[in-house]
Amino acid sequence: MPLPIATVFTDLSDPRADTANKLHTRTDILTIAVCATIGGANGWEQIAEYGRRKEAFFRRFLALENGIPSHDTFYRVFTLLEPAAFAQRFAQWMAAACESTGLIPIAIDGKSSRRAKRSNATGCLHVVRAWATTNHLTLGQVVVPDGTNEIGVIADLLQTLDLAGAIVTIDAAGCQTENTRLIREGKGHYLLTVKGNQPTLHEAVQAVFERADATGHQGVRFDHHTTVEEGHGRQEERSVAVIYEPKGLPPDWRDVAAVVSVLRERVVNGKATTTVHFYLTSYAGTAQEIAEIIRGHWEIENGLHWILDVAFREDESRTRDFNAGANLALVRRVAVSLLKRVKAKGSIETRRLIAAWDDEFLLQVLQGSPDDPSA
Repeated sequence: MPLPIATVFTDLSDPRADTANKLHTRTDILTIAVCATIGGANGWEQIAEYGRRKEAFFRRFLALENGIPSHDTFYRVFTLLEPAAFAQRFAQWMAAACESTGLIPIAIDGKSSRRAKRSNATGCLHVVRAWATTNHLTLGQVVVPDGTNEIGVIADLLQTLDLAGAIVTIDAAGCQTENTRLIREGKGHYLLTVKGNQPTLHEAVQAVFERADATGHQGVRFDHHTTVEEGHGRQEERSVAVIYEPKGLPPDWRDVAAVVSVLRERVVNGKATTTVHFYLTSYAGTAQEIAEIIRGHWEIENGLHWILDVAFREDESRTRDFNAGANLALVRRVAVSLLKRVKAKGSIETRRLIAAWDDEFLLQVLQGSPDDPSA
């Protein structure tokens, strides 16, 4: 009986030459690496050691004709694997678990591994991924190649995703006309942050709200939603205003249905700050709906990036090889997705420990479902 994760690799081509030195199957290597990462391993030596300590467990599911691979073998295979093909297999597996009764919010954002130095705009390994915020699933990723930046790869990522029924949120770097075209042609909606990198659009969106305010919103289809949060010496009031069918925007932006203004007024330990952010969207939802989608976008920061750095120590990773770094980064994101979906108490760090100690819990994590089918 194969482990659930092993099915991901059945049609993934093996990049290694068929020689006498090829002692371990591709599926065995990749399956052990994923399980080890879930169970607490953060690098090649730890992955190999996890495999050795858990060899009896893995022999229940894998052939392991030549035992557990060495850490050099794990690194070599991850170096040879083509990241796009590897990511595609995981994306298909993750997407099958991504269910929703309404719009599926997908946040697209980038993250750097500071110590893995590269020759791109950030100076280090930089991965842009798609994260289903309500389902806690990584749906895809691309790595920023040397000599380029995040903006250039977002369109590549969008083209790998099934966007039908999704609303894609992207920060200002991804506020590009090409991205609106790709999302709409993929039968999805977009919600883009508008900042100074698109000065003509930014000025036009701001002018829409200024004109509406000047006339008291007469003749303007408009909605508004306000929330107030308090706690730990902090108070935040967030006012979301939506104007539908806005006039005066540049014509190149595909299927614009509304513009959005988010006014945040914060008081922290008696110090007040006020910020205003603008958004462009093809989705004519209510102000409350849009407020929740915007808030959900930051789940990729709080629910993924922070965990990767704190629980998986990704920012300390020094893997310099492009393929190895990209592929191991993807394995970490898949591990976060599966650990967040399992129904269990405790932090992600605690769940990783339990997965290392308890083989049945590890199997439950790999199934990507709660322990109680009725839950």
